[in-house]
Amino acid sequence: MVNPTDVLKTLLGKQPVVLELDLARGVLEARPQNPLQAMQLLNATTLEALRAVLGEAVKEEKVKGLIVHASPAAPVPIAALDEIGLEIERFAASKPVAVWSESFGELGPALALYKMAAAASQVWLQPTGALSIAGMEAQIVLLKGGLGKLGIQPEFAQRHEYKTAADQFAADEVTDANREMMTSIVTAIVDDAVQTIARRRGLEVADVRAAVDEGPLTAQRAKELGLVDHLGYRDEAYAALLKEWGVTPEHLLFVSRYALKPNLQRAITRRQRSKIGVVQVHGGIVTGRGAPGLGGPNVGSDVVDEHLRHVLRDDDVVAVVLDVDSPGGSVIASDFIRRSVLTVRESGRKVVARMGHYAASGGYYVAMGADEIVALPTTLTGSIGVVAGKMVTQGLYDKLGLVREAIFDGRTAKDLSDAVPMDDEAWERLNAWLDRVYLDFTTFAAHDRGMPVEQLEPLARGRVWTGAQALERGLVDHVGGRRLAFERAAALAGVDLDDVDVVPIGHVGLLGKFSPARSSESVGGVGAPLPGAEALLLSALGRLGLPTTGALSLPYGLRLR
Repeated sequence: MVNPTDVLKTLLGKQPVVLELDLARGVLEARPQNPLQAMQLLNATTLEALRAVLGEAVKEEKVKGLIVHASPAAPVPIAALDEIGLEIERFAASKPVAVWSESFGELGPALALYKMAAAASQVWLQPTGALSIAGMEAQIVLLKGGLGKLGIQPEFAQRHEYKTAADQFAADEVTDANREMMTSIVTAIVDDAVQTIARRRGLEVADVRAAVDEGPLTAQRAKELGLVDHLGYRDEAYAALLKEWGVTPEHLLFVSRYALKPNLQRAITRRQRSKIGVVQVHGGIVTGRGAPGLGGPNVGSDVVDEHLRHVLRDDDVVAVVLDVDSPGGSVIASDFIRRSVLTVRESGRKVVARMGHYAASGGYYVAMGADEIVALPTTLTGSIGVVAGKMVTQGLYDKLGLVREAIFDGRTAKDLSDAVPMDDEAWERLNAWLDRVYLDFTTFAAHDRGMPVEQLEPLARGRVWTGAQALERGLVDHVGGRRLAFERAAALAGVDLDDVDVVPIGHVGLLGKFSPARSSESVGGVGAPLPGAEALLLSALGRLGLPTTGALSLPYGLRLR
């Protein structure tokens, strides 16, 4: 039985510590935005806290190691697993790390989960478990046929052939360009996983590739191939590890609990120091302050600009990490945020964009103005293109026996009305707008990335790249995670990362969200109003895969597993 006194001593720093990360409990990729996420943090952690804690713990003698439970049911996306793997790999260079899993996949692929686990000093697997690293799947879903049965007629145009959000609604079949792009993405992600596993496990790339192609491996077979070190149930793995490291179960401590000590210590000893500010761009990019429930998570350009303007008023902030995890959205909102990023740079501060799962289309737009861009190898980025159109719903009204009559005043009033199809003049106007937005996007991107438009444009055309592919083509500067982004920001600012504070900009806590702001120059305060019926409808459409945030959007039907 665990003695509460021993636990208290461990928290107070009088006992050895073995850190524990239980992925079955989840990992938040950002600070909690609602009470449910805040409750989840009771036994989970954020990726940023994980980076901070392991960075501190690796220096402390009393920390004896790290145990990670790699649950096959872990609700952790691929890019987040990459981040965790990078942190484990760095920690394992100085202290022992063990990963235990009941099974790396069960009747389903777990390549990304095992890639993370391969960063550890040793990997344990339940004897009845499996190692299912059988590649990866991406699905292309076209909705036109189903929409037609509902009486909905999609009318979309895009720039250019790889901007497949339009195909998703308007194409009758999968195009060669779409198939080529998706094949390239899946191949790149699997190749990166195979090479990373081989490097981390000290194996030949060809041998790991053969294991991938062999299909689900039994625990015994995985051990024979050198992909697993030990077989054992949880009790056996934990008992062996704690004995090897000279500690008892009382010394186990979740990473999230250990985070209390460094945070308290920093709060007590902090002096006036330089800062690296973190500004988040998470979710679909919309104008204004965003709206809860609008087609899924979203971020308002007013809020991001507000946070970047706050940086300009703080002389202690020497650099900014723009934390982008967005499939894009509004053209106007994305351009607004890019201008705000350039304003921060004009003040003499350095800006490094860090890309998460997505930083595509509008997500790439807001990042491209940074001094440098850091992407994960599996980040989906690029998609420098534009798509726009509408769903003509008159057929749906007819099927339901409803009467609707649209009355227009103005030559172009009916262009984007869902009541009538576009005529030739409307298509001409839409195509002219698409050409202008695409020209702006490619021109700005070429300027920001320091390359001729003629070199950038073939890389654009709406094509999605992985982070590794984007690095090869000059669309990003580095492949790595949050830690590398902070290291680059510190290096560009001419400071030592250990001598600066990393601070979230605009984080006012859950209670602060209900406090009124003093002016538009204030940070935080009440955000957008609660959604009305229209916003709730958009939310439902977003969950079905329909674009609800704007013309610079990644295909919402894109799913990797």
